[in-house]
Amino acid sequence: MDTKNIILQTALDLFYSKGYDAVGVQEIATKSGITKPTLYYYFGSKLGLLDGLLQEQSKPLISQLENTSTSETVQDALLQTARIFCNFSVSNQKFYRLMLSLMHCAPDNEAYITARPIWLRINELFVDIFQEESHFLGNMNGRQQQFAIGLIGLLNHYLLFKFETSPDNIIHLTEEELENILKQFMYGIFS
Repeated sequence: MDTKNIILQTALDLFYSKGYDAVGVQEIATKSGITKPTLYYYFGSKLGLLDGLLQEQSKPLISQLENTSTSETVQDALLQTARIFCNFSVSNQKFYRLMLSLMHCAPDNEAYITARPIWLRINELFVDIFQEESHFLGNMNGRQQQFAIGLIGLLNHYLLFKFETSPDNIIHLTEEELENILKQFMYGIFS
């Protein structure tokens, strides 16, 4: 692993375990086996490091969501999107949980400001799914954003619950579980 990737991995581990605000540049440099000037050379600052980490780690998820194929039914489109989101979150649990924690910082916190565009892009990609499928959903009436927020929220809470109730926080979501989550989302409590 090259120096830049060592720094990124160390930052992810520390930001995940301690929180962005509790970690200093010296600690990242020491645990990475480098000097502070080396960290500054690659990232310019601690905030630059966070931004680089968020961009690098979110790239695969965003790319997969952007390249989802058109589906024959709304259920298939949502299942494909939920599968991508959940599989990424399970495979990249530290990054996923770091992103969730950053989105719960104060709105003027620099970490929140840095993470916000990524969450907005993910949200936008979910909205796009509902927009593309709106011809199948006659009652959408401009509520694509509302549906996207509801689905992302449901997936996030389900994943967090599964992480917290599984030994060693290791989970595998089955296709049946994903289908049941989407049935619950689409048809509600009385389905």
